[in-house]
Amino acid sequence: MREKPDLIILGGGPGGYVAALRAAQLKKRVVLIERDELGGTCMNYGCIPTKYLLHQTQVFKELKESKNIVGELDKMQLNWEKVQEEKKSVMNRLVKGIDFLLDKNGVKVIKGTAFLKNENQVSVEKNGEAKILESSSIILAMGGRPAVLPFLAPNGKEVITSREALELQIIPKKLLVVGAGAIGLEIGTIYQRIGTEVIVLEIMPTILPGSDKEIVTRLERVLKRQGLEIHTQMKIEESLVKGGEVSLKGIDLKDQSRFELEADRVLLATGRTPNSESLRDTMPGAFLDRQGFVKVSPQLETSISGIYAVGDLIGGKLLAHKALQEGVVAAENISGSKKTLNYGALPQAVYTEPEFSSVGLTEKEAQDMGIKTQVGIFSLQANGRALTLGKPEGIAKVIADEKDKIIGAHLLAPKASEIIPEMTLALTRGMKLQDVSSSIHLHPTLSEAVMEAALGAKKEALHVLNV
Repeated sequence: MREKPDLIILGGGPGGYVAALRAAQLKKRVVLIERDELGGTCMNYGCIPTKYLLHQTQVFKELKESKNIVGELDKMQLNWEKVQEEKKSVMNRLVKGIDFLLDKNGVKVIKGTAFLKNENQVSVEKNGEAKILESSSIILAMGGRPAVLPFLAPNGKEVITSREALELQIIPKKLLVVGAGAIGLEIGTIYQRIGTEVIVLEIMPTILPGSDKEIVTRLERVLKRQGLEIHTQMKIEESLVKGGEVSLKGIDLKDQSRFELEADRVLLATGRTPNSESLRDTMPGAFLDRQGFVKVSPQLETSISGIYAVGDLIGGKLLAHKALQEGVVAAENISGSKKTLNYGALPQAVYTEPEFSSVGLTEKEAQDMGIKTQVGIFSLQANGRALTLGKPEGIAKVIADEKDKIIGAHLLAPKASEIIPEMTLALTRGMKLQDVSSSIHLHPTLSEAVMEAALGAKKEALHVLNV
């Protein structure tokens, strides 16, 4: 007899497991099918291990560079083997926590490879045996994987993806990073801090393409001062792997000159591609776009009634917190709601030092849309908390329309990712500059910078000159 739960979820990453938990709260009988580990790429090979390594290497860097500590700091070493062991401990703790919650909420977890057989059937293969599950509601949450270049395929040794980069037991002497997005900059930062010569190559004119140009230009300068070598407008055309080294050749688009670079490791950080091959095979032409992403309605439903999709599988900004919220929305819509997500208030962050975080429109995007803007900028050079931390390099930028409605915010600051939620709420609720500037902010805190930037947009800043 075929198993017939109320909801079948394919994939146990952020969107999948959160959808399962929310659906269980709504009294649905849920089966979640996961091929690899619960928590998906985020907890096992992405967000969590990256942030752990960033924190450990930052502590090491700050201790070595402290002006108030005496002794032979140059002889200090980071116990990389122990760091890697503790990283796994953190990951395992989080994954076990998810497993516990799913179990206590009555979610049945099946380990195996799942295929969408038709509109309401899923085939699960495990240990050579296949099992059919049937439901009127299905959520596709298979996630994605690192994208590769046609002439530079990862081999797990000289050419690696973020997955291997976070598990290296031997620290590379020289690392070429292809791509200056969040993944490339964060992993490049980790290894630069512990002695690796890191060179970042980006084909676009700036790092973090599509972000506020003023902010990322400042961040690029800071990262270069820290020791990252960054080259933009670099088009890689060929590669050669030989004798434990990799050679990359291409054109510098700024002056059309040729370049050739060698390293013992190359990190591919050129984005992600969806895990949708099985859908293309079993449901040809049903709901995939040309890049393989699943097409969905604003309610996250595909063109087939009852089948929803979330996370990296549907494209857009490939962020774990986007997938988490989409999982909640999909589960609630399956239960009868008609909810949508406000992607215009989707925050993002890059966990370098200082961190970059933003939400909403950039100044250029707003201008291209014909919006008359008011812009407030506040330098952390005038922020007491930043000075006490010894980290005054950064700014807060708040953008509003002519009616004072906040439409964007961009931060370069320590822990910017912890400050941006205030501005995300402001965008989500349609708040005005005065809502932020009149709200009492703790002193001294870094968050005062957004208050001052909101004041500055109206030429009312208190701790800098209004010009």
